[in-house]
Amino acid sequence: MAITEYEETGAPVMKTETEDQLAHRRRWWILAVLAISQLMVILDGTIVNIALPTAQHALNFSNADRQWIVTAYSLAFGSLLLLGGRISDYIGRKNALIIGLAGFALASAFGAAAQNFTMLVTARTIQGAFGALLAPAVLALLTTTFTDPSERGKAFGIYGAVAGAGGAIGLILGGVLTSYASWRWTLLVNLFFAAIGIAGAVSLLKRDRGVDHDPLDVKGVLSVTAGLFALVYGFSHVETTSWSNHFTLGSFAVAAILLAYFFRHQSSAKYPLLPLRVIADRNRGGSLLSMLVAGLGMFGMFLFLTYYLQGTLGFSAVRTGIAFLPMIFSLTITAQLSNVVFLPKVGPRPLIPLGMVMAAGGLFWLTGLTIHSTYLGGVLLPLIIIGLGVGFIFAPAYNTATLGVESHDAGVASAMVNTSQQVGGSIGTALLNTLAASAATAYLVGKSATALNNKIAAVHSYTTAFNDSAFVFLGGALVTALILRSGPPVTVEVAEVPVAAH
Repeated sequence: MAITEYEETGAPVMKTETEDQLAHRRRWWILAVLAISQLMVILDGTIVNIALPTAQHALNFSNADRQWIVTAYSLAFGSLLLLGGRISDYIGRKNALIIGLAGFALASAFGAAAQNFTMLVTARTIQGAFGALLAPAVLALLTTTFTDPSERGKAFGIYGAVAGAGGAIGLILGGVLTSYASWRWTLLVNLFFAAIGIAGAVSLLKRDRGVDHDPLDVKGVLSVTAGLFALVYGFSHVETTSWSNHFTLGSFAVAAILLAYFFRHQSSAKYPLLPLRVIADRNRGGSLLSMLVAGLGMFGMFLFLTYYLQGTLGFSAVRTGIAFLPMIFSLTITAQLSNVVFLPKVGPRPLIPLGMVMAAGGLFWLTGLTIHSTYLGGVLLPLIIIGLGVGFIFAPAYNTATLGVESHDAGVASAMVNTSQQVGGSIGTALLNTLAASAATAYLVGKSATALNNKIAAVHSYTTAFNDSAFVFLGGALVTALILRSGPPVTVEVAEVPVAAH
């Protein structure tokens, strides 16, 4: 691209703008494309949940089958993330982004046209697979696009806010679309996100050839994919059976064996799928643990607070989604403050544990809810506090987990961040569902099964889940405070992959 400058005499001089200059000038538009792409993946974890009862009635499938609409997406997404990160490094992040967006959109269209359970669950599985290619490419592109420390903070603050608020946005959008259009639109809306993402990627990103062309670590791929599949399946299976179920125990045993083999193999493999140097750094390891804890606690909060708002307070799906808006606003504020103002000065060690303590405080506050509580009196303030806390977790964790990663490791490092959050969500959903159900059963022992007692038991189960989530955050605060290093993060220059179009 040519730009015009003028000599002291006033004569024009034509100079060619380099790719790096063009990338720098367009970097914020690139961020917008990446944020929209990531939002599509994140909100799909909750947007379909709101529509499930309507979809179940329309397609006439059972309650047992309903669970698989959620599980199919989680299984494919969670188990294929590391492979997706490796593929994005191999074929190029722009290629991976466009293929991921296009595949996700086509799978969404297929799901929206579903005439039976089989079509819908197949579509959700394909969505998860393409999401596993898309998500690492997005974060890797963000990592290599923003290398200046001050701008990196702003960019990752925005990205962290999108990642943290995506679940709540999914609830809002899912409620609106289900109530005023059709459950099918909770899938069709992805076509709009994907179209914007593809158009932006084509116009803004340079087609790179990939940065890692080492032979594929087949043993590593098979062991980690099967291991993560078994792990996520085990936690999903708990929700419909029990912790002592032989399929559940078998899944956990298989997961433990395969994942142990995977990490042992990575230490000696010539071309490892996950170079252990990526997770050996204390700050990066602490950030990955932060994402695991945050995924666990946040999924539980969204799930059971949604139950409370709809089941106890009688909120509609739309009103329930809107009820989460204050959390989104508060989260956005601290996501920016933490990354732009505090992280460069003090590092992640005080921020992430502080965020976890704040989130725990908000969850402990929610344990006081009763059947007579109101949204303004019992939910609003703790929800704001949780949002403020989560903003201190997500944005610094995303930034720190990818800081200083070499370009050829960016895809797999990004995949590890997403894997941590996804596994945390799977653990949280299964564990908290089980604990909540046990609490409700225990409360009803010796009591008559009246409508009032059932309602009180349900609220008791929700507050039990909030209490357990709070203790998870407190434990996470303690462990991350011990693992993360003190002081501002050390900035390591990352070899940048040119991302701008000619």
